[in-house]
Amino acid sequence: MNDEVRKYERIIMGIDPGTNVMGYGVLGVNGKKVEVVVMGVIQLSKFESHYKRLHRIFERVTGLVEQYLPDELAIEAPFFGKNVQSMLKLGRAQGVAMAAALCRDIPIAEYAPLTIKQAVTGAGSASKERVAEMLRRLLNIPSEKMPHLLDATDALAAALTHFYETGKPQIAKGPKSWADFLSKNPDRIAPRRGKQE
Repeated sequence: MNDEVRKYERIIMGIDPGTNVMGYGVLGVNGKKVEVVVMGVIQLSKFESHYKRLHRIFERVTGLVEQYLPDELAIEAPFFGKNVQSMLKLGRAQGVAMAAALCRDIPIAEYAPLTIKQAVTGAGSASKERVAEMLRRLLNIPSEKMPHLLDATDALAAALTHFYETGKPQIAKGPKSWADFLSKNPDRIAPRRGKQE
């Protein structure tokens, strides 16, 4: 096992899918403490063929999975834009990254961009720059180690969102109505008193 990841109880990998640049980030978790293991980007623009880009995504994500042995993968869901061709290409890139993780039986969680921004900054309308700055503060990343391309911090934000989401206590769903409650808890119904003579 990789020495970088041996010291953690849990490893979460985040992916920000893209067809020109794909971001990745890996978080190490010990209890409630989380820290950055690595973050970076996969440059794809040098490949002219869309299929070669997909092949490169598969190769690189497989390599990252083998290197960092994540327990879970958090991936940003493509947002719905007007350009159908762009969305199709982005969906393929996301699917190939997911397939690389699924080949190693890694569970996948998908988060909408709005959910990720909300989890990291508290505002669903936050800019990529604001997300990066909040990550720098939350995870104590030195300024000189911050990446130039925000795809890396977007991927890290997906991983951090997954850390927050999976740390929430699961609250059991309550009854839908009093009738529902009483039907599930007949022993809680007090016996009716008879009419007074």
